[in-house]
Amino acid sequence: MNYKIQDILAKNDLILAPMAGVTDLAYREIAREQGAFLAVSEMISAKALTYRDKHTYDLLKTSPEDTPLSVQLFGHEPDVLYEAVKQIEDMGFSMIDLNSGCPAPKIVKNGDGSALMQNPKLLFEIVSSMRKATDLPLSVKLRVGFDAEHKNVVECARLCEEAGADYLAVHGRTREMQYSGVADLSDIKAVKDAVQIPVIGNGDVCDRESYLRMKEVTGCDGVMIGRAALGNPFVFDFVRNPDRIISKEEKMDVLYRQIEKMNAVKKNAIKEARCHILWYLKGFHNAKPYKLKVASLLTLADVKAYIDEILADESVY
Repeated sequence: MNYKIQDILAKNDLILAPMAGVTDLAYREIAREQGAFLAVSEMISAKALTYRDKHTYDLLKTSPEDTPLSVQLFGHEPDVLYEAVKQIEDMGFSMIDLNSGCPAPKIVKNGDGSALMQNPKLLFEIVSSMRKATDLPLSVKLRVGFDAEHKNVVECARLCEEAGADYLAVHGRTREMQYSGVADLSDIKAVKDAVQIPVIGNGDVCDRESYLRMKEVTGCDGVMIGRAALGNPFVFDFVRNPDRIISKEEKMDVLYRQIEKMNAVKKNAIKEARCHILWYLKGFHNAKPYKLKVASLLTLADVKAYIDEILADESVY
């Protein structure tokens, strides 16, 4: 089924942002339970897909509940992106996304992610190539520029639209800022004013107030939430229902179910889950002893006993 982004946003304009090591199948399912409608996969190397790398294909795992799902690819070679899209377009995904926003040094130094914004012509060629490879909805994730002196997001957005992108997601920071400072909503608004396709706003949305501000200032069609969802999939419901109260029992139940889902499909699930546990415990009172014990968790049974201990400790929360 080919989804139309306009139809999706009309139902629910909250989107789970792609985050490496976070937005796996387990977390996407949990986030959807809490109100995220569209979700984006962890970023996936287009070149690794063309090499048929098993670990990379593991990142494509999904389920009937995990829809609509956008698969995010990264790379800088138009022919490689074309081939990668061809390989996955018939695997049942709803959309395909190009990462032109990742600020990580190891990604940028290879010419991928936000490095593409330094070469708008190449960005146009990549999106054009991906467009030729599939009829699935195609999107591009952008930053507002590489640095403060080169804020060229409007130029890049127009080129992506001309190349055939169906919608854009714009993070209101430059690559140089990484995740520091404050997202510039005026740059997202400039993109919204410059193109005819839907624009998703991303950056600093963490509650109802910041969600409404993003919508009102930028006029964006949808809102993407990333870091605020770390250990807090409830943020998608908080945006809709700001008076909702999450008990310790509910929070720990959701955490355990997430890890249980991870453990069902991943070999090193418990090791990967440790960072998620620390994120869930953020803001808990008297949780330091439990944070120190996270590294000792080796099995799902260990996690269950650990969570039961936290639940029994009335001083924690």
